[in-house]
Amino acid sequence: MRSIWKSFIICQALILAALYFLSMATTLAVNRIAERKLRDKQARRAQIIGAARRIAELEGWSNVTIRRLSDEISYSQPVLYAHFESREGILAAVAIEGFQEIGLALEKARKRAKRGNTVESVAAAYLEFAASSPALYEMMFSLSLSVPFGEAATPPAMRFAFSQLLELFQGQGSKSEVLSELFWASLHGIAELTRTKRFPRSRQKARVRALVEIFTFPR
Repeated sequence: MRSIWKSFIICQALILAALYFLSMATTLAVNRIAERKLRDKQARRAQIIGAARRIAELEGWSNVTIRRLSDEISYSQPVLYAHFESREGILAAVAIEGFQEIGLALEKARKRAKRGNTVESVAAAYLEFAASSPALYEMMFSLSLSVPFGEAATPPAMRFAFSQLLELFQGQGSKSEVLSELFWASLHGIAELTRTKRFPRSRQKARVRALVEIFTFPR
């Protein structure tokens, strides 16, 4: 009798162990499928944003439409709408990506120039970014976008970009944020007036030197 009971217990234990490992295997498989779906979704999202940027740089933002994007990347329009609610959503995503990129460019310039003039290095990096990606820069500051600036809902990428300017004036106490805004406004003005050919590029270096002199303070 004891032998039968012992065998029964062993069989139960084996069954439970098998069920446990089957459950673990199923969970892992489900997780892998979910992770793959997430990666695929992120890849499609990046592909849509990349296509929008390419079209805009070559042909302007007026040609970035849902239909044109659908043709460009060979996805149906419903697939695009599954990732973005509207064309404006795609443009907002492009702008946010632009702020992340300019933030990284400014951070690199600021850290590279720690022994030199960081203000000059950041100013040059900012204007270089605006000049090298004019369509992207235009969309980052488009009045038609609903992306909030300087609010609680401001995306992290935009906060990150502004923080790189703020770092330049940390030693100026309560004026640091205002100085960062004025420096940003000056750079943006130069970038836009140069992009729209109101400022001749021939005097760009002189403008940067003058701006750096204004915004360089004793430590």
